[in-house]
Amino acid sequence: MPRPSRLRPAALTPASSHRRTLIKAGGTLLLSVFTPLTAGAAQIMAVRVWPAPDYTRVTLENDSELKTTHFLVTDPPRLVVDIDGLALNATLKSLVAKVESNDPYIKQVRVGQNRPNVVRLVFDLKEEIKPQVFTLAPVAGYQHRLIFDLYPVRPVDPLAAMIQKGEWSTDAPAAAVGSANPASPLPAAPPAQTGVVPDAIAKLESEMSAQNGTPPPQAIQPTPGKQVAKAPAQKVVRMVTIALDPGHGGEDPGAIGATGAREKDIVLAVAKRLKAKLEQMPNTRVMLTRDGDFFVPLGQRVQKARQVQADLFVSIHADAWVSPTARGSSVFVLSEKGASSSAARWLANDQNKADLIGGANTAAVQDKQLASVLFDLSTTAQINDSMKVGKAVLKEIGGINRLHKAAVEQAGFAVLKAPDIPSILVETAFISNPDEEARLRDDGYQNQLADAITKGIKRYFADNPPMAKNRQT
Repeated sequence: MPRPSRLRPAALTPASSHRRTLIKAGGTLLLSVFTPLTAGAAQIMAVRVWPAPDYTRVTLENDSELKTTHFLVTDPPRLVVDIDGLALNATLKSLVAKVESNDPYIKQVRVGQNRPNVVRLVFDLKEEIKPQVFTLAPVAGYQHRLIFDLYPVRPVDPLAAMIQKGEWSTDAPAAAVGSANPASPLPAAPPAQTGVVPDAIAKLESEMSAQNGTPPPQAIQPTPGKQVAKAPAQKVVRMVTIALDPGHGGEDPGAIGATGAREKDIVLAVAKRLKAKLEQMPNTRVMLTRDGDFFVPLGQRVQKARQVQADLFVSIHADAWVSPTARGSSVFVLSEKGASSSAARWLANDQNKADLIGGANTAAVQDKQLASVLFDLSTTAQINDSMKVGKAVLKEIGGINRLHKAAVEQAGFAVLKAPDIPSILVETAFISNPDEEARLRDDGYQNQLADAITKGIKRYFADNPPMAKNRQT
């Protein structure tokens, strides 16, 4: 069955036309021409700016496909863009006011009619950037879009950024080690069971010392001729890393409820609450694939999780259905053998369209490289681990909300295809159901959701202590 449109179609502004007025002046008829446009000139319908630490996106939505040329200028850094077949209008001029002072990469933008039917945009930059300029075909409620993605020359390292913030507890009570109580902190992984070599232990200790602000322990050198008693074996405590993925964002609002609640806003709020709760657990740090209103392509979400060596990936959504009576929470994991139900298959296909709506540059090399890794290397072990954490989370969510399905479902979600990370997708509730939309807006319910997911994750790690591992390449 078709689902409600994710976007309400934008109101179209009728294209301007030639306006000729005959004016009598001193007995002479003069022809006055206002707003001169070449026949068939494109019209800008909307402009949007999405600033974020990862990159800043500028979107020009128009009634036809645009052709552009662009080049970079240094000292000071600027990006110059010429757009052919376009006349300056008030909508395009409004781009100037949409650039915020706290934009990480754009200082200001200048817009002008460079020559007939050619508009020039000059982005004055705060630092050197690597631009990606591409177009998107009409989809959902959008018309043609011209996209400018301004990436820093040195990409943000999610692991370095997360360690720099250091917003987590590192106290691990010894009594908690090996505990199966889901309310207990995460257990430590002993070297004898994990095969951690001394160099790896030293690396882990250095990382922990850096986070605690204390000097790393020094190796004890034996005194010649004397026997040094061996210290009792100690359990190695390493950081457990969890990647939280609030779905949609930026150009992609996700599903929209009857009263206007947008999925992208709801799931980001839930993810931030969940992050705060998870980081109260000892030796646990959390990375958000997005921490603001901007779009992250599906492949990059998984890539971020792998860059921080995540032990768990949790994607958070609040979907819609054609019928407002559909309700309940669900948990999904990856399937290699087809979806567990027709509804799960439909949902996965729908979620996998996010790049079309949000606007991913499919020509980017890194996306092709990532796809070749992720879509071919999904393993049975990853799916088995995902089922374990999915069951634990679903059980806890069932205590606060009705479940749409009593069991964890499976389908080919692109965002769950990290070959080496247990991954689940949580559908918090149906935003298309008026009652559940109201609950999703409620701070109290968002807090309950975060609590339930946290308890499920604790239970999973208590039963399945994370093993030590080397940095992924």
